[in-house]
Amino acid sequence: MYNQHNHTDEELIEMLRVNEVVAFKKIYTKYWYDLYLITNKRLRSKEAAEEIIQNFFTTFWVNRGKINITGSLKAYLHSAIRYSIIDYLAKEATRNNYLELLSFHYGEATNTTEEIIFMKELESGIDDVISKLPAKCRKVFELSRKEHKSNKEIAQLLGLSEKTVENHITNALKYFRVHYKVILIASGFAWLLR
Repeated sequence: MYNQHNHTDEELIEMLRVNEVVAFKKIYTKYWYDLYLITNKRLRSKEAAEEIIQNFFTTFWVNRGKINITGSLKAYLHSAIRYSIIDYLAKEATRNNYLELLSFHYGEATNTTEEIIFMKELESGIDDVISKLPAKCRKVFELSRKEHKSNKEIAQLLGLSEKTVENHITNALKYFRVHYKVILIASGFAWLLR
């Protein structure tokens, strides 16, 4: 049994491996706020940051037996929370459609060079995925998401049924969901991990 002094991170990792609840509580207390600051800075949403941190620590405890921390605990936690941020952004984007991503972090004008570069790379990645859709599907998707036309308007413009328009949009979103995480990682990974 470990005594109750201020444990080093190495001791906490060892204690966690043998299912010591006190180790988890100490890690949580020591790193919660630090991880929250990182998450909130990236998302600019207190509620989203708190949700991600809570989910992260729940998963951390559940998977404690499988977690292999070979270096610094702090570095491990920082890296893991950044992946949680990426996962959250990917889920948000697919939930709200790809245009939401562009306003999610950039709703308020920002002008740091790295954020402008991130935005351009992200838009380029999205355009690349859209360009790979079948021609009719791409046209429907662009009219819907870029020109904000209703399904009825698109159906009239293209001589399609509204059901066919809905099917094209559904297929485009499915395709987009599959490829979106790759876009986010490729275009924003460095920015999110800094």
